[in-house]
Amino acid sequence: MLVPFAQFVLKVHSRCDLACDHCYVYEHADTSWRGRPKAVSTEVLDQAARRIGEHAEAHRLPAVHVVLHGGEPLLAGPALLRHAARRLRAELPPGCELDLRIHTNAVRLNERFLELFLAERIKVGVSLDGDRAANDRHRRFADGRSSHPQVLAAVELLRAPRYRELYAGLLCTIDVANDPVAVLDALLELDPPHLDFLLPHATWDAPPPRLGRDTPYADWLLTVHQRWLELGRPVPVRSFDSIRRTLLGLSSLTESLGLDPADLVVIETDGSFEQADSLKTAFDGAPATGFDIFANSLDEVARHPGMMARQSGLAGLSAQCRACPVVRSCGGGLYAHRWRTPERRGDAGFDNPSVFCGDLMRLITTIRDRVAPALPPGVRPGTGPTGEQLDQLARGYGDAATVRALAAGQLDLTRRLLAAVGPADARAWQLLTLLDAEAPQAVDAVLAHPYVRAWAVSRLRGGPGAEESAPLAEIAAAASLRAGRREELPVPVRGGAVHLPTLGRLLVGGSGEAVLRGGPASFAVRAPGGARFEVAHDQPGDERWLPVRRVELPGGWTVALEDLDPHRDSHQWPAEQRLTAGALADWTGALREAWELTRRDLPQYADGIAAGLSTITPLRPGPNGRDVSAAARQAFGAVGIARPATAPALALLLVHEFQHVKLGAVLDFHDLFDRGDRRLFEAPWREDPRPLEGLFQGCYAHLAVVEHWAGRVRAYDGLAGEAAGHAREQLARWHGHTARACETLLGSGALTPLGERFARGLAESVARVPELEPAPERLVPEPERRPAGAEQPV
Repeated sequence: MLVPFAQFVLKVHSRCDLACDHCYVYEHADTSWRGRPKAVSTEVLDQAARRIGEHAEAHRLPAVHVVLHGGEPLLAGPALLRHAARRLRAELPPGCELDLRIHTNAVRLNERFLELFLAERIKVGVSLDGDRAANDRHRRFADGRSSHPQVLAAVELLRAPRYRELYAGLLCTIDVANDPVAVLDALLELDPPHLDFLLPHATWDAPPPRLGRDTPYADWLLTVHQRWLELGRPVPVRSFDSIRRTLLGLSSLTESLGLDPADLVVIETDGSFEQADSLKTAFDGAPATGFDIFANSLDEVARHPGMMARQSGLAGLSAQCRACPVVRSCGGGLYAHRWRTPERRGDAGFDNPSVFCGDLMRLITTIRDRVAPALPPGVRPGTGPTGEQLDQLARGYGDAATVRALAAGQLDLTRRLLAAVGPADARAWQLLTLLDAEAPQAVDAVLAHPYVRAWAVSRLRGGPGAEESAPLAEIAAAASLRAGRREELPVPVRGGAVHLPTLGRLLVGGSGEAVLRGGPASFAVRAPGGARFEVAHDQPGDERWLPVRRVELPGGWTVALEDLDPHRDSHQWPAEQRLTAGALADWTGALREAWELTRRDLPQYADGIAAGLSTITPLRPGPNGRDVSAAARQAFGAVGIARPATAPALALLLVHEFQHVKLGAVLDFHDLFDRGDRRLFEAPWREDPRPLEGLFQGCYAHLAVVEHWAGRVRAYDGLAGEAAGHAREQLARWHGHTARACETLLGSGALTPLGERFARGLAESVARVPELEPAPERLVPEPERRPAGAEQPV
């Protein structure tokens, strides 16, 4: 399946005003820069913008990320940079956002450039290797002069209030001869919004200096990491955050870590397409594709063997890497760092571990042990939200930390429920207990799956499938595989399949018991009939292995489209079966569009969704093809949705249903009303009266509906037509409905003090949304106007 490009490095100048001796462009194996134009032409910029625009439209990309690069891009001058920014924006399709940045050594950065960047919305990243001593080891002018004073002066300009919004961060290339603490402290003094530390480019043919130590780069970075922790993580560090994310099974933030497919392409000053710049360190011509913007589309470039090799995940790694216990976090390291000339020792090009393999192993395992990655920083199982976080939730919102606190409490609750179930399968329980001591992060990754708790609650309540103990064995097996254990494990075969929560389903046929032999990257299965299978966790080995499929979205949200779990039918509407390739593509595109709308129009909800909504279960369409959605009270982190026809409708369903998820998690630990009160209350959005919990849930969820329609009204600001009129009508209607319901809730006389706090917070949040003229009173039909069934707890 073709992976579209979403990141573009656009070279606007091919020369530099510094002579850094560690530069991969001029000081390593590739010499192609010598034959390229110094500055990009307007013709190349125009065609590059057209290619990016057509690619974004063809793949329904919600955003593209472009870095203006070099050489030193400021040498291109203001006129070319302005032209590039305007042409890129002009060629993007409606609804596709441009994240435009420039990466510079900053020695020429001045107010003239910054005024241009302010006008054209271009963020600025700066290369700086630390204090003056560290920076001057490599980043000097050709005559030997220091560049440090000019860079500091430029960064001071960026920090000024007028330009602060342009400041994207600092990038530091590691030299182990530098003092790591001094480097970090010097960078932090410049108050960057983000930091990143890069390993120096090296290969097996030209290895990095080690100064007589086995893992000097890990030692250097771990010293920085320890200091960073002691200072309270004062700024995001991309490499450290990527390690923590990949240990949690989430996407990486950098191509040098993790197994995410590469989605970056380089456009040189002559219009040729190249692979990642880091390949210039391997051999002369290594990044070349033979394609250019005039003769070739970006889809053609994506099918280039080199590009596909960098998008093949686990399958594209060497055998040594695939067997490694930290492969999902390391990802084999940066592709360029695996190079070894094929004639040496019979190795084949990039089919090697990283030349920094030992450093990466030590770095990842030490960070894993230091920060207990199964839980967010500062959150322990069962702690739940703080008072300040409860106030956020009371107003209807909740940032990422608040939702993670809810998730931590839910994980603790799932553990307690599972403990009550556990003795039903002594063998599985014993294994799970052992794993919890040896690899708690693997256990937590499985227990956090929403439908584990759904099964445990059903079993304890004596509901459908209450006699089943098989899921406990499946949970233990999935945790064991995640932990990389290599022993043999018996697992039940149900309906001709082995089910592994969070991983997937293997169709083996028959019934009885299969035997798994695990590994960190793959596992072998011996089916009841004697057939054997070899399965890579994330890669379909054949049609019998159905992995859980995840969609990675901008802003760090990775969500599973759960169409396999036997317990996913926990919602009031029936679940879809396994999505076809076409349906999966439709879901992926729709989610990208809906998520971009949510991040733009409802940022107060987006961070919480990214932190807590781990699973979307596709549902079958409702009666007469209606859009339906639901949140299951016993499946925290999941919502069920029948994919609607439009992205705004999907965005509405997501925020609406996740409100139910959040409030349900609060109600698991806090009483907001008298649970013995059996009265029914009028809910303006329904014809039948509702119990107190249904009214509370409706108020909480419909706050998001009100703000969704307020966002649609803003989007249509100044426009006439049916869509704009419909949005204004819906805002007026739902504003009135929700305000009246909050008044009913506050006047019920059944709220606890905390419930009063929540109800008043909701009423105040609704009041802050401008109310428009009322619409005619009538119940509004589906799909966009009221998500069916969503107003009641399930």
